[in-house]
Amino acid sequence: MDANIVVMGMESVGKSALTVRLLTRRFIGEYGDIESIYSHSFIVDGRAVTLNIWDSHYSQDFSADSSLFEKKVRWADGFVLVYSICDRASFNTVSWLIQTIKSNKDCLSADKVPIVIVGNKRDLHHRRTVTSEEGRLLALNTHCQFYEVSAAENYHSVLMVFHGLVDRLKDAKLTTKKPLRLKGIVKSMSAVFARRRTESF
Repeated sequence: MDANIVVMGMESVGKSALTVRLLTRRFIGEYGDIESIYSHSFIVDGRAVTLNIWDSHYSQDFSADSSLFEKKVRWADGFVLVYSICDRASFNTVSWLIQTIKSNKDCLSADKVPIVIVGNKRDLHHRRTVTSEEGRLLALNTHCQFYEVSAAENYHSVLMVFHGLVDRLKDAKLTTKKPLRLKGIVKSMSAVFARRRTESF
């Protein structure tokens, strides 16, 4: 099974930290301010899965960059939407993203779009402004899956996020391999680490 995944959310919620944790099992807190696409293969329930993961840069005004946003939505088979439990604005942005993605993803009924909501920075619970219950309720009301994780502290919880999305992709029967066709966006891992941008803290 091959699938295209877009990781979205506001700046500094830990999107790149989450993605790189999956790819390398390592936590790195600062990244280059670039969009990146990675390919990652693993085994789920005895079956080989390859995910093309687009670590997406957040635009404050999607209307100004709507063509790229629509391109991401069309390209993706599934979505990982990340917010920080310490940042309510990032949680509100995820709620908005869900509705916008579903309105643009016209190939599926709204409740079939494979979306996983991730509340990151669980290790910073003393700074929490969004409760776990709010995350679960949003997922329930929008037919999404929900996970609360700490990319900084735990690899296995991050792995479960992507395994959960794979399960939803199977349910949606989106198993067709599609070419990337995104020249100029794909960057190497070394390029990500060469430039530095605070992503996790």
